[in-house]
Amino acid sequence: METQPTSLYDRLGGIYPIATVVDDLIDRIMVDDRLNQNPRVDEAHHRVLPPGFKYLVAEMVGEAAGGPQRYTGRPMEDSHRDLLITEGEWEAFMDDFNQTLDKFDVPPQESSELIAIVQSTRDAIVVGPAPPGGAATGAASPSRAGNVAPE
Repeated sequence: METQPTSLYDRLGGIYPIATVVDDLIDRIMVDDRLNQNPRVDEAHHRVLPPGFKYLVAEMVGEAAGGPQRYTGRPMEDSHRDLLITEGEWEAFMDDFNQTLDKFDVPPQESSELIAIVQSTRDAIVVGPAPPGGAATGAASPSRAGNVAPE
């Protein structure tokens, strides 16, 4: 009888599937009008080259999932502070993330663990509330709504 892999990294299939999901996510967020309505985010999306951004995110997810990668980028707070990301923009990002997980049929247990990893970065990234009048909100897809950890 074969033993089931225990680390999230192994259950996801290693760095190649992780990088594939990251590739889709970064492509998705780079063109999301809900995120790019923030001029600082829009400028960063035009300044930062997608291949390097994808590499660092794959590195970070690989490490957080228990793989051998080591994140070599800047701390989340340092790299996001000046973007003034709001709660509404965070929700839009999480919606994009959920759409990517759905696209690749990531199983519920692994999705839940990945969402928890991403949610663990929220306080270092979100610096402001949603603007008055309501920002674009990106509620989690119904299939994953229960997986998003409460604040």
